[in-house]
Amino acid sequence: MRAMFGILAGLAMASGSAEAAPSAIDAKMIATVDAEQARTLDFLETMVNQNSGSRNLDGVRKVRDIVIPQFTALGFVPRWIPMEQTGRAGHLVLTHKGNVRDRKLLLIGHLDTVFEPDSPFQKYVREGDLAKGPGVGDDKGGIAVIVAALRAMQAAGTLKTANIVVFLTGDEEEAGDPVDVARADLVAAAKAADVALDFEGLSRENGNDMGSIARRSSQSWTLTIAAKSGHSSSVWAPAVGDGAITAAARIVTAFRDELPEPYLTLNVGLIAGGAQAAVADTNANVSAQGKTNIIAGQAVARGDLRTLSPQQNAAAMRKMEAIVARPYAGVTSAKIDFGEGYPPMAPTAGNKALLARLNAVNATLGLPAMEPLDPMKRGAGDISFVAADIDGLVGLGPHSTGDHSPAEAVDVPSIWTQAKRAALLMSKLAAEPAPGPR
Repeated sequence: MRAMFGILAGLAMASGSAEAAPSAIDAKMIATVDAEQARTLDFLETMVNQNSGSRNLDGVRKVRDIVIPQFTALGFVPRWIPMEQTGRAGHLVLTHKGNVRDRKLLLIGHLDTVFEPDSPFQKYVREGDLAKGPGVGDDKGGIAVIVAALRAMQAAGTLKTANIVVFLTGDEEEAGDPVDVARADLVAAAKAADVALDFEGLSRENGNDMGSIARRSSQSWTLTIAAKSGHSSSVWAPAVGDGAITAAARIVTAFRDELPEPYLTLNVGLIAGGAQAAVADTNANVSAQGKTNIIAGQAVARGDLRTLSPQQNAAAMRKMEAIVARPYAGVTSAKIDFGEGYPPMAPTAGNKALLARLNAVNATLGLPAMEPLDPMKRGAGDISFVAADIDGLVGLGPHSTGDHSPAEAVDVPSIWTQAKRAALLMSKLAAEPAPGPR
């Protein structure tokens, strides 16, 4: 992990709630965010009204074309990375070069949403302090925060010397296949940077804004079982056994009984069994056929495994493999395959140091300090792919509710709060010398 800003010794001071008066530069950024609220909301509305479901490749490219002018006006150079080979549109990378010796920031967001063109949820609607629409929070609201923060930095003069790369993936909601190809460019960008800031939504608990320094993994698994089949009158006989469905039930029950530990969960999302059973090529459907008087000869199940560290993930997979390898009556073969997924983002010391820096900004803004969010309350995301290479923070986008549903709505005032936090934080980080080698 990179050097952690030389600030770990000052964590107690930085994480306190004592207010520090804004400097003239800070005040300029704060005033700019407020003065450009209407402009920011117009930009957000335009993005939301263009469908960009992960599989709507043309729609994702159209949102790209909406976004690019916002950044080129600020001196960023755009680059489009096509990803048709993974079944997705591509990624937009926007680069601003500053002082070569200063810290390099990587800002992460995404252009796509979960809402495809056949969804009835397609339009932006403003209702007082709420704005509703597909992706209004996740993550077009995050892109709006990035742009508002960068405009504030430009107005205050802090953007001119800043080294910033904005990486907007086009498939965060449904990553392209293979994932290692789909995320190779993001990983490369992280290895060239010093700090990663993720602009997905702000988490709240009991009305309090929370700091996110960790995310759990999300890894798929597929269980396939073959067993002796035959007439059901012979089921349970020693020479025949119990059938594939019973074996599958025993295996997934053993998963539930034997795997639980802090920050680990396992979900069984699909299961089927019968004389024949199969998982569809999409991995989103299972099928089975048989009769009540036929012992089930096949069973399949799919689910996900979520952990907080690579070590925990590896240990859980070994436990699952050992459970599957046990003898089950009548089973002729049983195997479990682990698919690609999102790696974990552990709560490292460097991530905690970044949260302390954010809390120093909160003090300047007269806001309460943000406590770390329980990783159990945050799903996987793109920043997890780079967490092993770079320190980072999550949740710098606006607060929203109902994400991934037709009730998705963003808390409009949180856009301004988050843009101010981001502008002040990025201005301070970007002005510091880059750390030494890892």
